[in-house]
Amino acid sequence: MMSRRGDASKPPGAAHYLVVGLGNPGERYQRNRHNIGFHCVERLARDHGIELSKKRFKAVWGQGRIDGQSVIVAMPQTFMNDSGQAVAPLSRWFKITPEHIMVVYDDLDLPTGRVRLRPGGSSGGHHGIESIIEALGTRDFTRLRIGIGRPEFGDPIDYVLNDISREQEPVLVEACEVAVRAIECFLTRGIREAMNQFNGLATGVAEGREDER
Repeated sequence: MMSRRGDASKPPGAAHYLVVGLGNPGERYQRNRHNIGFHCVERLARDHGIELSKKRFKAVWGQGRIDGQSVIVAMPQTFMNDSGQAVAPLSRWFKITPEHIMVVYDDLDLPTGRVRLRPGGSSGGHHGIESIIEALGTRDFTRLRIGIGRPEFGDPIDYVLNDISREQEPVLVEACEVAVRAIECFLTRGIREAMNQFNGLATGVAEGREDER
């Protein structure tokens, strides 16, 4: 029987899309290359006046409208490798289908600053994406990858968990600006149009190889 306050099992407001930035929580990791997904969705939220102040479902998140679409913007607080523990409950609570989920994250195999969208596929070895695939039970959610380059020497794990270099910073700032525009396009015109507009767009990309995964 419903109370006068309504059914507590229902979400407070409908949302059509979920945009998730991946990273590790805490000041220690704030400027790491692995946290570029956090930086991009924070920029998206700031540009559209969405306050990331809610703390539930193992995430920090906010809800608002972007170009007329009702959107949840979220940053999992689970650490990268368990990101699915936040994404799956959020999507279930707000009844958001996988094709309306976009995940923004770093990619070692793209040149620094390159932005690449795709509608689904494998994890490409990214543990955060592996966790989301397992938790959702599907690969069919949209990804936006931002290239951080691969180190010529040394351990890639150390590289992603180190801070963005002075040389990389302006390139990645520009990449986040492009990523925000790509997300806006996805929300209003769909993934195919976003791919057409932004997958071939050059930013201040450092040298490296294209990834065709």
